[in-house]
Amino acid sequence: MIEFRFHGRGGQGAVTSAELLALAAINEGRYAQAFPSFGPERRGAPVVAFARIDNAQIRNRTVVQRPNVVCVLDPSILNIAKVSEGMAPDGTLVLNWWHSVEELREQYNLKCRLALVNANNIAREVIGRVITNTTMLGALVKSTGVTEAEPLEAAIHHRFGRIAARNIAAFRRALEETAVEEVPS
Repeated sequence: MIEFRFHGRGGQGAVTSAELLALAAINEGRYAQAFPSFGPERRGAPVVAFARIDNAQIRNRTVVQRPNVVCVLDPSILNIAKVSEGMAPDGTLVLNWWHSVEELREQYNLKCRLALVNANNIAREVIGRVITNTTMLGALVKSTGVTEAEPLEAAIHHRFGRIAARNIAAFRRALEETAVEEVPS
């Protein structure tokens, strides 16, 4: 089983990201689940969402405690949450980041595998709004290979309808631009 935790702020699409990832896995014939965890709903408040993917039926319905992948849609979350806490030792942190990897590792003491993409810039240029969910899914797919691009694009198309084309374009651009940084030795 592969477990995911998504960190974002209300309105950025962390919950949608988890749902789209699960739908793509289901479309590939696997089992998946996605669910949010948040307090009073309001735009801008911290939000956490979870997903699980497996080739067998998933009976566990609890919060993900040891994620294999943590996806952070908004880098300001790094200042209020220990996003790598509980992450599996060989886990990957997928992050919306536009500064140097050295600065990131030093400032937040991150010793894990990183997948970095300037999702804000991509979303602004391609979608026209800084909503990074589909962009970050491109980074997640590139860094983990958890699903093929086509099932995720189909899930995006199904979810977004007439505005799907720009979201799929942002997803594809993140697939190209994401930099994967292995654990430093």
